[in-house]
Amino acid sequence: MNQGEFDIVIVGGGLVGASLALALAGQWRVALLERALPPLPAALPQDWDNRIFAISPGSQAFLAGLGAWPPLRAGCIREMDVRGDAGGSIHFDALELASEQLAATVENRGLQALLWQALQGRVELLAPASLHAVQFDADHVSLTLADGASIQARLAVAADGAYSWLREQAGIAFARQPYEQQGVVANFSCQRPHGDIARQWFGHDGILAWLPLPGNRISMVWSTGNQHATELLGMAPELLAARVAAAGGHGLGVLAPLCPAAGFPLSLGRAERSIGRRLALVGDAAHTVHPLAGQGVNLGFGDARVLADLLNAKPGRDPGDAMLLQSYARSRAEEVLLMQTVCDGLQKLFASTDPVLGCVRNMGLQLTDALGPLKRTLMRQAFR
Repeated sequence: MNQGEFDIVIVGGGLVGASLALALAGQWRVALLERALPPLPAALPQDWDNRIFAISPGSQAFLAGLGAWPPLRAGCIREMDVRGDAGGSIHFDALELASEQLAATVENRGLQALLWQALQGRVELLAPASLHAVQFDADHVSLTLADGASIQARLAVAADGAYSWLREQAGIAFARQPYEQQGVVANFSCQRPHGDIARQWFGHDGILAWLPLPGNRISMVWSTGNQHATELLGMAPELLAARVAAAGGHGLGVLAPLCPAAGFPLSLGRAERSIGRRLALVGDAAHTVHPLAGQGVNLGFGDARVLADLLNAKPGRDPGDAMLLQSYARSRAEEVLLMQTVCDGLQKLFASTDPVLGCVRNMGLQLTDALGPLKRTLMRQAFR
């Protein structure tokens, strides 16, 4: 079989893997492997993807530098209104950071298609393609595809998700702590304008978030226990819309479904290390977080940006050099650990039925909202 030789091979062509490939395309010979067919944008205006991401300003700047921003349709989060389960609340406004927005909301499919369009002719795109075997040697990585073809690279990057095949083949353990919850997602049209305000409720049945989409539309993420999630997913679309509207106090009036609901299991995940022999892990292959802060994909874009910056700084250097990979691991460790700790702590705090903790968490929201400098510090960390 024909054998291709590359500097870097990236396994996984989702948002993080595709952005990394694009960031490296000008300096390196890059191959991008993806199991699925290349993504396509929405065929019809009313066709909405139920996977919506809140993209931070920093991630937007990274994508813009790659020529992959903005997508054709994106929502804007200018404010965020968070309510506790016993009267506590906190409000974030982009004006407090002298910014036009806290984040932008985009469809996974639309942004992925934009990235892949930008990659055409710049990297070797192998899709659909499945891997059969991999071997990590001293000076290169050899990958065998399911069709028998093989490729070699000096560095492999695992961007193939939380259940990464490449990470597993490298023998890197992944500690997964299930939350016994699912994230139920769906999109709705609203009777009343959302005002570019993201709304979030911490309640006894989980964490409900409404994210503004273009026009009078919202994306819903309900992080809730498995039994309740199964109930929600079993509802007819119109009944689910009514349940979601009621859970949010009918703040946007009547909701109407735009797409089928979907659910995905939630867990805290940590790879024992983010690098291996001629291997780097990025995105969910390296870490997963609870979606309550909407930071999972932004952490992944941070991985891609840092790794690309390190590699592109010295294009003549061996991209699989152990010291370079160690520098990448050190550079990402603090931010990832901080975000995982904060999200996990908030999830456990609001999941507790202890009445004392109930008072503490709601008082904490109120106190943080009243302390301007502290709140702005939190905002800079979450929305940078």
